[in-house]
Amino acid sequence: MKKAFNLGMLLMLSFSLMSSMCSSDDDDGSPNNNSQQIAEIKSAAQSGTWRITNFNDSGQNETSDFNGYDFSFNSDGSLVATNGTNTMTGTWSVTDDSNSSSDDSNDDDDIDFNIFFPVPDSNDFEDLNDDWDIVSTSSTRIELIDISGGNGGTDMLTFEKN
Repeated sequence: MKKAFNLGMLLMLSFSLMSSMCSSDDDDGSPNNNSQQIAEIKSAAQSGTWRITNFNDSGQNETSDFNGYDFSFNSDGSLVATNGTNTMTGTWSVTDDSNSSSDDSNDDDDIDFNIFFPVPDSNDFEDLNDDWDIVSTSSTRIELIDISGGNGGTDMLTFEKN
């Protein structure tokens, strides 16, 4: 009888330990909230004018396509690039992509830096149109990356404050 009791207690203890250790994930189950980080990125981008100091399109350095252009990320979502002669107007935003089923990132707290210029495919500014992943941001530098789902090429884009 004592042996059966001990075996029963051992089984109950084992099941109890196993059930407490099983978990589908390590977080508390609440959705990611990137709103503070998004606000900080937007604030940095909106402060002043920026220049592209690096644009690498799938291994090709195309930084010179944007020489002389100053970029302004405005609070109304407009993006204006001007070199004194030509002005290009587009849109920009910073969005939380953590609920997306996008195949270009498995990061649960993915924040996208979105750029769109309504130009033809032959225009250099069309190459900037993307939902860029953020590598790093500071008050003077914004580094972005995009890994193409189609050809697997990697694009790098860096803005630095004037």
